[in-house]
Amino acid sequence: MLRGPQRRALAMDLTPAATPGAGLGAPLPEERWVLPLPDGRLPPPDPAELAVTRETVRLAFVAALQRLPARQRAVLILREVLRWSAAEVAGLLGVSVAAVNSALQRARAALPAAPETPYEGVDEELLGRYVDAFERYDVETLVALLHEDATMAMPPYTWWLRGRDAVGAVLRAAGAPCAGSRLVPAGRANGAAAFGQYREGRPFALVLFETSGGLVTGQTTFLGDRLFPMFGLPMSSAPRLRTHG
Repeated sequence: MLRGPQRRALAMDLTPAATPGAGLGAPLPEERWVLPLPDGRLPPPDPAELAVTRETVRLAFVAALQRLPARQRAVLILREVLRWSAAEVAGLLGVSVAAVNSALQRARAALPAAPETPYEGVDEELLGRYVDAFERYDVETLVALLHEDATMAMPPYTWWLRGRDAVGAVLRAAGAPCAGSRLVPAGRANGAAAFGQYREGRPFALVLFETSGGLVTGQTTFLGDRLFPMFGLPMSSAPRLRTHG
C-alpha cells in the first residue's frame, strides 16, 4: 500500500470547493477514498487517552498521514495510534531507537496543527435537532444549524462545498431530492456520528456528521449501501427509531 501509486483521499484533497450549481464531476472508485471505520472496531483506550484516540482516527488525520514519507507514516501510526514503545518500533523496522524518535518528531512537525479547541465529542442534542430537520427537509433549520465554514462532501464524487451560504444555496435549489429520507443511528465512525440514510425504504448512503461549538461543522455522505453491513444497518428501512432529541 505504501508503495502504491494511488493514495486514498478526501474530496477536499482532490479539487477546490465547488460553487453552487456546479456538476458533481466523475465518480472515483472506492479504493481512492478514505472510508469510515466504526469506532467499535478499535481497541478500547484508557479513558485518559480517549480524546487523543478519537482525534487520530478522524478522516482528516487519515488523509494527512498520506503526505508523509513511508517510514515517518509507519512510525507515527505505531507510536501514536497503536501506542507501541520506541524500542518495539525500532525492532520491527530494523532501525535504532534514536531513528524512531527522530522520524516521529519530523512526522509530528509535518502534520497540520491540532485544533485549538479540545475534542468535544458528539453533540447529541444538536444532532437530534439536525436529524429532525433533515427528515422533515426543513432547509432553513438545517442551514441555521451549520457552522459558517461547514463542509459537505459526497463520495464517490469529488464535488464538495465549503461554507454555510454555499450549502444553503444548494439545498434550496436542489428540489428537495432527500425529502422523505430517514436517518437511522449507526454509532460512531472516525470519531464522528454515523447514520444510515434510507430513501423510499432502501439504503441510500452512510452519513457522517461532525460537530463543534454547538453547530454542525461537516457532513460526509458516502453514497451507496456498501458500508451498511459494516455498521450493522439493515438493508431495508427499519421501524422508526428516535434516539436523539
